[in-house]
Amino acid sequence: MKVDAIRPDRLMAGQREAMARDIAMLSSWRDGFVEVACPACDGQGRIDLYAKYGLQHHRCADCGTQYISPRPTDEMLGRFYALSENYAYWAAHIYPASAETRRVQVFRPRLELVRRVLADRGRKGGTLVEVGAGYGILLEEAAATGLFDRCIGLEPSPRLAEICRDRGIEVIERPYETTELDQPADIIVAFEVIEHLFRPADFTAWLFRSVRPGGLILLTCPNISGFDTLLLGHHSTAVDHQHLNYFTPTSIARLLERFGFIDVTVTTPGRLDVDLVRRAWREGLVDEATLGPFVAHVLATGDDALDQHLQQFLQQASLSSHMMAVARRPDAAGAETAP
Repeated sequence: MKVDAIRPDRLMAGQREAMARDIAMLSSWRDGFVEVACPACDGQGRIDLYAKYGLQHHRCADCGTQYISPRPTDEMLGRFYALSENYAYWAAHIYPASAETRRVQVFRPRLELVRRVLADRGRKGGTLVEVGAGYGILLEEAAATGLFDRCIGLEPSPRLAEICRDRGIEVIERPYETTELDQPADIIVAFEVIEHLFRPADFTAWLFRSVRPGGLILLTCPNISGFDTLLLGHHSTAVDHQHLNYFTPTSIARLLERFGFIDVTVTTPGRLDVDLVRRAWREGLVDEATLGPFVAHVLATGDDALDQHLQQFLQQASLSSHMMAVARRPDAAGAETAP
């Protein structure tokens, strides 16, 4: 998969302009930002890294999580996303232009990941809850399979919640913090959510309460120790003004286990690392001195087959910059044997 398929180049100049205005809005609120400890392990020790978009990045000295501190408060984040010109631009231009491509290349593969997780763990569908349902495409696809008894989306944005309802999706128009499900879910999924949150620990605790004993959760987020994030550093597109938390495979597992989840597995199914690094190289953001001669040689070949082989290696070696964590809430009796 290429980046242009889901982020059309012809539309990205307008997106960058909208993002610049969002960054300026955040910067104007800086006096109200608050310091935080590590979002994964609550550690206080940290290594200062760099500032990007006026946001200071640190690495936890204990678990290696990268994070923003000081950061906008919960209230600021709610206001920011409500006023965001970048989100409005994506909704008006980028998503409509790439909707069907995303359905085929993003949401159906995501659903296949969910189905594979259930099959590998001997589970049936039951009730599926998606946190951050967006346009509802995943839940629409999930409902069409007949695998699930019930598909529910949590979507606090009124505009997106309305789109979900128009697709016939059961939607809860509230943030997770104020949501109590009418029955525990069999599986909760949250694609690209946890990196945005002020308190990932609170979200993890909510997941544990909201999934039934023996039920599963599936999260995806950037992997700050992956191929493109390591090579590109602050030039990585994953390092942006909206992402406050940058976990590693080890630290996301540590966070989940800290709140009682078991059977935690972390994989890196990302498909864009090589294309993202090539784009940064072509734009002059990094050079051979940064990439090393081997990676520069691979990029210079422009060989699609070679790119695919390298991307597959990154996936299989847990080195992609996009990761997925799956975990289980222990059974009601506290048994921790695999289902």
